[in-house]
Amino acid sequence: MGQANHNDVQARQKGPLVGNGRTAEVFAWGEDQILKLYRPEMPRDWVGYEAKIGRLVSEAGLAAPAVVDVVEVEGRLGIVYERIVGPSMLDALARRPWMLFRSARRFAEVHAAMHACRRAELPPQRDGFTRAIQHAPGLPAAARDRALAALARLPDGDALCHGDYHPDNLIMSPRGPIVIDWTNACRGNPSADVARTVLMFRMAGLPPHMPAGQRLLVQFLRARFLAAYLRAYRGRRPCPDAELEAWLPVLAAARLNERIAPEEASLLRLVEFRLM
Repeated sequence: MGQANHNDVQARQKGPLVGNGRTAEVFAWGEDQILKLYRPEMPRDWVGYEAKIGRLVSEAGLAAPAVVDVVEVEGRLGIVYERIVGPSMLDALARRPWMLFRSARRFAEVHAAMHACRRAELPPQRDGFTRAIQHAPGLPAAARDRALAALARLPDGDALCHGDYHPDNLIMSPRGPIVIDWTNACRGNPSADVARTVLMFRMAGLPPHMPAGQRLLVQFLRARFLAAYLRAYRGRRPCPDAELEAWLPVLAAARLNERIAPEEASLLRLVEFRLM
């Protein structure tokens, strides 16, 4: 499918805003579709790339939203996706925290099923990590060199990896869990993809105004979810502790390129402590 007919797009008005991210806004698009409309400052070739990745993932038979079209609306490029109805796993857990262990097992099942897929057309995982480390601001040259050397020692793979798998990217739809936001999808080592998820659980910040008691509870529940996820994943696929831990400082160095200010000090400490 190519870019939609100009008249068809103009005749169809975007609906209410349903999501708002760093790179794009998400609007309703008719009754059964959504429009991910990239912000004007984003490179236009990103849109075509994301659409290509989305189609490759969908063709692999994974639980992912179908890409319908690439359109231009109000001078901005966007992607029309199948609309997935339901809360994210994160939102569902906020309402029903007693489902934590069942949710963690389901989270692991989806991730393990993903890693059983192969798509040779996807970009290599190693290339993305290398670029991120090379361009990470605030990463001292010596630490950058050590991170790149550590990456070179780690094994490749050919599994389909998400690259940003966390509970807010899993929609609990009536037909089952659907994984969204495949922009970072690649072919690579599943242990690295699991390590990326572990890193986000360990490093993700909490709102600074959150009361101390609530903060401790969230940290406790997050740790329990992570442990249950890893246990369930390892019941389905191998993920050795040593390999997982070896990936963490490399991924921390790469994540510094995302410029997430509350995490930067902790990420840098991890890189420098593990790669001394």
